[in-house]
Amino acid sequence: MEILNNMTQGTFLKNEVMAHHTSYGVGGPAKAYITPKNRVDLAEILKFAKKHHIPTYFVGSGSNLLVSDEGIDGLVITLGKSFNQLTIDGSTVFAESGVMLGKMVKECIHLNLSGVESLIGVPGTLGGALVMNAGAFGGEISNYLKQVTVMTMDGQEKQYKAEDISFSYRHSSFPSNEIVIQAEFELIKSNKKTIMENRAIASGNRKASQPLKFRSAGSVFKNPIEGAAGYYIDQAGLKGTQVGDAEISPIHANFFVNHGKAKAADIVKLIRLAREAVQNKFGIKLKLEVKTLGFKPGTFDV
Repeated sequence: MEILNNMTQGTFLKNEVMAHHTSYGVGGPAKAYITPKNRVDLAEILKFAKKHHIPTYFVGSGSNLLVSDEGIDGLVITLGKSFNQLTIDGSTVFAESGVMLGKMVKECIHLNLSGVESLIGVPGTLGGALVMNAGAFGGEISNYLKQVTVMTMDGQEKQYKAEDISFSYRHSSFPSNEIVIQAEFELIKSNKKTIMENRAIASGNRKASQPLKFRSAGSVFKNPIEGAAGYYIDQAGLKGTQVGDAEISPIHANFFVNHGKAKAADIVKLIRLAREAVQNKFGIKLKLEVKTLGFKPGTFDV
């Protein structure tokens, strides 16, 4: 790791506690938490990791991430504070993957560009949003995507057209060993009144239905085809259930919140409890939407 530390041009944090980098505020240490300075730096880091068979994980701002209390045995790479260039030319948007999604949405709204206003308030970076195909209130980040630039573990850049990637509900087919570095969108010129109305609806719905005062990672489970995950967790009688300082929110049962001192293990227990209760009562197998790192296989199974 010392060799990698010396060669990295950006920020290299050794044995960095991941609780400092997740919206949940939980998670043990990663062997190294790296913010590359630029594309050349990123390429060298990826090639070094591949050559030395070092497990490598890509994260955004940690807003949709649950990390084990034991931490992560490998490199964690984030582009959140360095790859943050945003350029808008007419109705075409060029954004690096470290751009905060909220910033991009606000800039587009300001320029009367429609297509992403339903995502107002959705946390995280653009890269993370693309990989999970983030969406809210009927809109998805992939809807107006034109192309994406990624970098492979060989340090090579490659482009995908939007149609090259399979997008579905909270899912994309980006290979896990490639990191998104830039995206291009083609939005729609619209009028300010319509855009602001759409924004107000999305913002109002979020404030009314989500526990925004407490630390969380957003929706824990994907909505099954039968309906909303939160509805089934609620009907199983689990709203307000607590394990340690973690709680299934009384406001929205698909949000599990940290009241301050929760551990990842507490959240895991709530996840298992919710999955088991919903499966037993409704025969529905809930699938995780939150991304997990550092856990042993089978940790979340019931």
